[in-house]
Amino acid sequence: MSTLISKNHSGWMVKAPQLALILITIIWGGSFITVQYGLNFSSPIIFVGLRFAAAALAVTLISLKSLKGMNLKEVFAGVVIGIMIAIDYGTQTVGLQTISSSESAFLTALYVPLVPILLWLLFRKKPHVMTWTGALFAFIGLVFLTGNGFAAIQLSFGQTLTLLGSIAIALEIIFISYFAEQVNVRRVTVLQLIFASLFCFMIAPVLGESQLPGFHWHLAGILVGLGIASALIQLVMNWAQRMVDPSQAAIIYAGEPIWASLFGRMAGERLPALALLGGLMVVLGVIASEWKPKFFRKDPTEQLKQDLS
Repeated sequence: MSTLISKNHSGWMVKAPQLALILITIIWGGSFITVQYGLNFSSPIIFVGLRFAAAALAVTLISLKSLKGMNLKEVFAGVVIGIMIAIDYGTQTVGLQTISSSESAFLTALYVPLVPILLWLLFRKKPHVMTWTGALFAFIGLVFLTGNGFAAIQLSFGQTLTLLGSIAIALEIIFISYFAEQVNVRRVTVLQLIFASLFCFMIAPVLGESQLPGFHWHLAGILVGLGIASALIQLVMNWAQRMVDPSQAAIIYAGEPIWASLFGRMAGERLPALALLGGLMVVLGVIASEWKPKFFRKDPTEQLKQDLS
């Protein structure tokens, strides 16, 4: 695993792939409140479909030279990742109709301890003991985020959907890393955005969303902005995760709920004290799940080699 901080002749510096992921995390965090405002003008699944149609168009325009030579493996990767993106953003957007953007962001962050657990289930990569510790913290945070504590653990419809979205995000991160070395990043980015949009438009009528929204300048501006942001996020994720371990990528993405809560607070959102405590526990769970203390290392020499690689 490459480390987040590296040393050169002039001192310490953050590596470009990790820095890029940090920057898109800030953009990602700001998108929650933007989406919530956009739902004033469109139904949720149609909104997500339009968002990724705009993103696909933006990436296609800057990737025309890279689209030649597309193969079946890239199409398959695009379909798999695109479906995960559609499920992730679809459930999250529907959930934002009934919960705050800050609460949505904290619940979404639960995907971080899910990444190593799903890696274990799918690829038999045994999780570190700190992963289970982080998962415990995250679960306690989830209980507090429900607003009732342990006295009455009950998830609302919006919270349940957002949790399902967090599972989809974890799978998206894993699949992006799995395919990254086998495909052309630009082509797969275009394909996954196209398939995410198509999947949303296919499922929208099933969910009772049969009409496109009427034209509104606010909606147009939001969709263009989110489309460009989504295109940038997907391009950077696919590029950077070729050089960043999925678990390390997950811990960087964990800054997203903090940014989202800051943007939400600036927009006037105020979470109850218990929910704020839950959010703090989720963030602590995220950090704990990726923290590997020296006294847990079985082979210090081998670990040092990994840290320096």
